[in-house]
Amino acid sequence: MTAPPTADPEGLARAYYDAIDAGDYERLRGLLDPDFVQRRSDRTFEGRDRFVTFMRDERPMTDTTHVVDAVYPNGPGVAVRGRLLDADGDELFAFVDAFDVADGKLAGLETYAGGGGE
Repeated sequence: MTAPPTADPEGLARAYYDAIDAGDYERLRGLLDPDFVQRRSDRTFEGRDRFVTFMRDERPMTDTTHVVDAVYPNGPGVAVRGRLLDADGDELFAFVDAFDVADGKLAGLETYAGGGGE
């Protein structure tokens, strides 16, 4: 069993990317509120289980790495600017994620990505 995530918004955001990159979907599930919603330009995922299922079973590429270039932790949530790299270290696209945090969990996510989406 993975240790409980930090309630710190920046720590939660960093743990989110670490869990996805490691393929640790149980850890990812533990970071998300049951009513978690992700909105992005091409689709919306409603509910923690639906989002984790997509990340685990339906993503077109799973051998990727999130590079966090900047974290903006001031506010009720946290914003992250970064890049998604493929297995060879080539940039697939840049992104900005704006997370909502409630009760020590990631409650929502707005994803803005250039050049594609994961």
